[in-house]
Amino acid sequence: MCLLVKEGSDIMTKVEVSNGNIDGALRRFKMKVARSGIPSELKKHKHYEKPGVRKRNEKKEMIKNARKNKKNY
Repeated sequence: MCLLVKEGSDIMTKVEVSNGNIDGALRRFKMKVARSGIPSELKKHKHYEKPGVRKRNEKKEMIKNARKNKKNY
């Protein structure tokens, strides 16, 4: 038994269920989907953002990431 989700045009996320352990397979599946970026893409496309608002948000995100990376060093 396999759990699948479509990512893009041809790529599928696939997780093998071993020994009937569906809970573990579902956990691995959710982790793979989260790492692939599908939830963040859905969040971005949930509603339309004007180009100026999008640039402003991207700039805020870049500043936030720079501060976060600066703390790590």
